[in-house]
Amino acid sequence: MNDMTMFRLACYSGALLVVITVFVYTVLQTRLDKPQNKLYIMIAGIIFCNSVSEIVCTISIIYAADSAAAFNVLLIAQNIYFIAHSLLAPTLGYYVIAVVGKSEKYTKLQYLLYAMPYILCELICLSNPVLHWVFTYDENVQFHRGFAETAIYISSAAYLLYSLVTLFVSWNAITSIRRRSLGFFFLLIFIGIIIQLFFVNIKCELFFESLALFGIMLTIENEDSRIDVDTGIYNRSAFKMDLNSYIAGKQHFCVLCIKITNLETIQRVTGSVNTDSYIKMIGNFLKTKVHVYNIYHVNPMTYAITFLGSSIPNSENIAYEILERFESPWKLNDTEIILNAAAELAEIPSVLSKTEELIYLADTPAPAAAENTLLKGKDLNYLLRRIAVEHAIHRGIEENNFEVFYQPTYCLDGLRIHGAEALIRLHDPDLGNVFPDEFIPAAEQMGMIDDLDEFVLAEVCRFIKSGVPSEKGMDSINVNLSVIQCMRPGFVNRVLEIVDSIGADKAMINFEITESVSASDYRILSSVVKSLKSSGFMFSMDDYGTGYSNMQAIFSIDFDIVKIDKSILWGAEKSEMGMIILANSVNMIKQMKRKILVEGVETKEQIDLLAGFGVDYLQGYYFSKPVPKDKFLEVISV
Repeated sequence: MNDMTMFRLACYSGALLVVITVFVYTVLQTRLDKPQNKLYIMIAGIIFCNSVSEIVCTISIIYAADSAAAFNVLLIAQNIYFIAHSLLAPTLGYYVIAVVGKSEKYTKLQYLLYAMPYILCELICLSNPVLHWVFTYDENVQFHRGFAETAIYISSAAYLLYSLVTLFVSWNAITSIRRRSLGFFFLLIFIGIIIQLFFVNIKCELFFESLALFGIMLTIENEDSRIDVDTGIYNRSAFKMDLNSYIAGKQHFCVLCIKITNLETIQRVTGSVNTDSYIKMIGNFLKTKVHVYNIYHVNPMTYAITFLGSSIPNSENIAYEILERFESPWKLNDTEIILNAAAELAEIPSVLSKTEELIYLADTPAPAAAENTLLKGKDLNYLLRRIAVEHAIHRGIEENNFEVFYQPTYCLDGLRIHGAEALIRLHDPDLGNVFPDEFIPAAEQMGMIDDLDEFVLAEVCRFIKSGVPSEKGMDSINVNLSVIQCMRPGFVNRVLEIVDSIGADKAMINFEITESVSASDYRILSSVVKSLKSSGFMFSMDDYGTGYSNMQAIFSIDFDIVKIDKSILWGAEKSEMGMIILANSVNMIKQMKRKILVEGVETKEQIDLLAGFGVDYLQGYYFSKPVPKDKFLEVISV
């Protein structure tokens, strides 16, 4: 063997080893479900076949001049090479179509038209042993190209050009790493073709193709970063990536979200380990309904399923089949448990049109009435409203659309002004007035509740600094604290920083903590309250009696005032049992030496009732609704 022959064998052998590595790695990944994966394996198979046939050709040609058997082997191997190699470019085109997400948009007629040139080329290659249109070897074992070989290369070039055009047209539909990987693939192919075109004896095209294939394996076919380790199903990152691809590619598709509505309860009852097992069971069940590559575990409580192309019409039926399964218990280690689920089916782009909207769909808790039902079409308007509210919150902070309202509180003794509760309101130019029970939960989920709480505190501090509250005889202004804010490290320092920067009297600020918050972590809250009270602030327990009552909260935390919820007052007017609850609540709080404020006062009769119990402060619509600061000053000046 001469040096050039050895070089060719090295190139072909290198290509073969790389392709074998690709095969082994891909099989070990066990991700062969998607059409894209199958096409990738097909490309690898083509390069494998080409590498083997070229190795056989290179060795056979050495002995073909003296051996008829070797000559026949050479002819067979060379024919196999052309038959396989003619498949490479069109198969690559199919692969690009699948990667950019357009495979579902092609009709059968389009696929047939696409396939016609390479079908013709394959027929020519298959007939070459008889017609010799592609190549021949003469008696001196010299290779001669036929006219059809040029046609085959033109066809391949056309397919490569089509693939490139498809890639660039769909540039925004694929991630940057996939762009770079496919671009690198084409670059290596063209480098190999150019080298082999100008230096005929340097047969390096296959080696370059195998290297490009290996790069695609590492960047596109390797989906480790897209797989949820626990469930073996696509993760949240994959969900976002694929949604971006589908939407950028202007695809029509559906997303079905399956939300487990009682997962937190199940976790408290069965523990985290068993909860994870139930999550896996749900994933395994979903695999029986759709392809695994269409399933995503978006968050602990939500699975999402995508439907594309021909699968869209069946999406609703599958949704109902999934919900039907949740009507039966799920069994784990001889223990049966009921998992409640809600299903939401969104059509894109007719119902939702943006990736962020679909992420909201997956992350936003389903309405209570949606349990064990399917929401679709107009049923999803609540989600669009939620998205609009979140945009309004952003605008509110940027454009100063938030305002602090004040609702006065009065001393029972003489009905003189005691103070006020500061309540945030949102006036949006698009949505109008948005109420706190709608935007506060949204702000908490968005991580912007601190911004709202700090806005209220700063506005109250400025009001106190003005001196007007003191002039009007007010003792304090109540500022509500959210669960998230008061539990966060550095909260105390942040409060002091805001109040000190404005120079407000700390003794006039009374922080309200809802009863449900105070029951969640007494040690942290007690420390927060102690630190702020030592600086001069006051504290109230808000909403006592709303269903989260816990005596430990009142005993553990040094509250100045306990606010009895309006439901207890209203219940006392309706029944003897309600009156007993009110009396016992008041007596118990008095024995703890806390002041008492009763909310929800709307009539003179309620004031007379509470006077008999000797409570300290009153708040309610009898005196005033929450109103803007100017109106509030008018109310307390009467």
